[in-house]
Amino acid sequence: MVRKTVIFIFLISFWNCNSTLAYGFDKAAAFFDEIKSATAKNRELWGIDIYGPVLLVVPETRAVIANVAASSESLKQKGQIFTGRLPEDIGIANTCVNWEGKNWAMIILPLPEKKSERINLLTHELFHCSQARLGFTAHNPSNTHLDEKEGRIFLRMELEALKKAIASNALPERKGHLTSAFTFRKYRQSMFENAKKEENFLELNEGLAEYTGVIMSARSNSEMQEHLTSRISDITSNPSFVRSFAYETTPAYGYLLSGINKNWQTDISRNENLTEYFQKAFQIQPITLENNLLVEQTNRYNGAVIYEEENLRDEKIKRLKREYTNKFVKGSHLKISLENMKISFDPRNLIPLGQYGIVYPNLRITDTWGILTVENGALLSASWDKVSITKPTKVTSKQALGDGWTLEITDGYFIKQDRENNYILLPQ
Repeated sequence: MVRKTVIFIFLISFWNCNSTLAYGFDKAAAFFDEIKSATAKNRELWGIDIYGPVLLVVPETRAVIANVAASSESLKQKGQIFTGRLPEDIGIANTCVNWEGKNWAMIILPLPEKKSERINLLTHELFHCSQARLGFTAHNPSNTHLDEKEGRIFLRMELEALKKAIASNALPERKGHLTSAFTFRKYRQSMFENAKKEENFLELNEGLAEYTGVIMSARSNSEMQEHLTSRISDITSNPSFVRSFAYETTPAYGYLLSGINKNWQTDISRNENLTEYFQKAFQIQPITLENNLLVEQTNRYNGAVIYEEENLRDEKIKRLKREYTNKFVKGSHLKISLENMKISFDPRNLIPLGQYGIVYPNLRITDTWGILTVENGALLSASWDKVSITKPTKVTSKQALGDGWTLEITDGYFIKQDRENNYILLPQ
């Protein structure tokens, strides 16, 4: 059985190495203090203080700045902070990672300049480090239906209605928009098998983490509304919604519900269906969309533009999927079995490829066989037991290279060509 550690990379930015180091060392202690203060002030949110070990990482050099010591001597104390270097087998990401016997909230430097954004980012990851003791299980749903044209259309409709609900000050108007949002959600989830279950898993995982960050960010009410509506507007430019939608939906619904029940999040468990919970809390009964009513509802929320944009996107995606199928399935390719992997990737740009799995344009996998870094696409099987990349153009005992990928090979493994002109990584 493959042992999998899933790491999500989101909103990565890079600085010049020297400026990043100066920025980090100069400000790190103050950043740690502001996060510690924010979690302490918001202890009632989850009933515990989620503050814990934090790693700030310089991606170019893997240099780290920490708020606490490591179990070994890998981090050296410098005043109030601890410094060292992250091992090569650990993926760099905004995530929670287990290292040196501790769960660390890992954040890529530079941090956002705005205090509210810094707190939002770090407390999101601190939630992930605390979610097991809060009783929430980490899930890895595919949500591939959200890359289908109809799935995207009615998610965008829901988001448009949700954005109007946030901007509404009159309660009847707000409830009307929320009714539309849940109506579009119900209609979308009825079209795809397992959609309700898979969407809920991601909202319980990434959605609750982002809600934690949003609430602990100490934004004013007007700042909160502006933040949530602008994020919803921005998500429409994401190449894919399959792993990114929950960052917007749960915080938005949760923020609106917090005006009615400040502690709603303490009522839910890992088995909760958030859609049903929110509907009941808001006292909303979704409408059944049929014929003229469907047209009327979509017209209220920019439906004509959304349909046109998604029709154009669907044509492009179909062409891209054919290209990816030829590249990773029908064409000559290298197949690598996953044994004990850790994977990091960007959740905004994934391309589902049906029965074959999902294409990840950028990813990094560490496993017993080595380290795979991909910048031009890789196909991860639906069962998460193998990854396929284009055929190698250069192979040595220590390294293989291909179109947009590099494989550092551990001693004891080698690449072999099979009778079908494909390649496989095998143990000796």
